[in-house]
Amino acid sequence: MPGATLAADLWISEYLTPHDVWQHGIERILAHRQTPFQEMYVVESGAYGKALVLDGKWQTCTGDEFLYHEPLVHTPFVVHGHPRRVLIAGGADGGAAREALKWHNVEEIVIADIDGDAVAACREWLPEIHQGAFDDPRVRIEIGDAYDFIANSHGWDVIIADLTDPIEHGPAFKLFTREFFELCQNALAPGGVFVNQAGSLSPPLLDLLARTVKTIGSVFAHTTVIQANVPTYGSPWGMALASDQPIDTLPNIAATNALLASDTNDRFRMFDGQTLLGLLQMPKYLRDRLAAETVIYSLANPPKFFSRSPGET
Repeated sequence: MPGATLAADLWISEYLTPHDVWQHGIERILAHRQTPFQEMYVVESGAYGKALVLDGKWQTCTGDEFLYHEPLVHTPFVVHGHPRRVLIAGGADGGAAREALKWHNVEEIVIADIDGDAVAACREWLPEIHQGAFDDPRVRIEIGDAYDFIANSHGWDVIIADLTDPIEHGPAFKLFTREFFELCQNALAPGGVFVNQAGSLSPPLLDLLARTVKTIGSVFAHTTVIQANVPTYGSPWGMALASDQPIDTLPNIAATNALLASDTNDRFRMFDGQTLLGLLQMPKYLRDRLAAETVIYSLANPPKFFSRSPGET
């Protein structure tokens, strides 16, 4: 390719669709393990720093994770207003917990992740992401199935589903079903807010997000989509936001900035009132797709996710 210089000999090929591959140049493998739940790599990439890769899918990296974690956490926090108790389903890298700790009124954060090996690897190899959040006295780590944990807990102001993709043989597929969303609704305190990483906004990949939002909308009274642009994901990304209270999708910029100034340490790289307003504006093709969707995910009809190359098991 004219003008291009390749600086890596090892490449991770991530299949976005059966016809599209997103490649990440790798300089070094820092850790690799087949855990009881998924294949895990921690790698050093040239352009975007250190990264976590699970079952062949790029999860997060030090170079652009703030473009994912800040919208994921601070959007539902602003919608709620004054969150005190926060539950993170998944969140092994600690980035969501780090962001939640920026709010002065947060008293308790639980990270419920099924894979203790992934949590341990992120603690050791990705301190740039968790920034000590695992050791904060407000944070508790529960190693186990988030589905079961949420079924037996109540009173959360915000529940954040910071999950891997719902690969059929992976640990997260049932966390994209109506049954799980009903558990989350029941576990929230009055006025509580739920957010779920919901997949790609790329037109060929929109089924997962549209059906996830449709399923959440069959449980919660109000839903909308947060748009995030995370370069290493290979396409724009969406997060489903839900509550039984109305969600203001045209939030006042000055009011949001005032809330952040009074209730947080204000250490944001991308998030503020103007950013929030933009995050909540869905383009027409997405609104049309959501309006037309009819599929509801359930344990009997879980999502199917293309994650591997054709013929690979």
